Amino acid sequence: MTDEDSILAANTAYYHAFSKADIVGMSAIWAEDDVSCIHPGWPVLIGGQNVLRSYGEIFRNPLQEPLEHQKHHVIATGDDGRVFCVEIVGGMALAATNWFKRINGAWRLIHHQASPIAAPIEENDIQPSPKQLN
Repeated sequence: MTDEDSILAANTAYYHAFSKADIVGMSAIWAEDDVSCIHPGWPVLIGGQNVLRSYGEIFRNPLQEPLEHQKHHVIATGDDGRVFCVEIVGGMALAATNWFKRINGAWRLIHHQASPIAAPIEENDIQPSPKQLN
């Protein structure tokens, strides 16, 4: 399995835990130290306890809309991997970044950020770099 495949598998595990409101599964995905998260409309969260507490709050919200994810693009360099994708929550499109770090051989999430996309979603929302076009 390539690093890109492994990072995408970790990313899929993140969204699976989210869709199941599985705080234990979510805890297993996140690194223990030096993590951060920015949910749409939330302040910056720093530290594992704060990040996991935020997911607990989201999971307990009876009005939480289901979250879909699509249009994944991976950038992997050494022990760093980023997944850029589009999240759809309640009909709203969000640009999301999930930043993973290889820790003891496993890809662990160290940062998540999602922000609203103002423009309509098009086929090529995630633009490849010029070197990827060759």
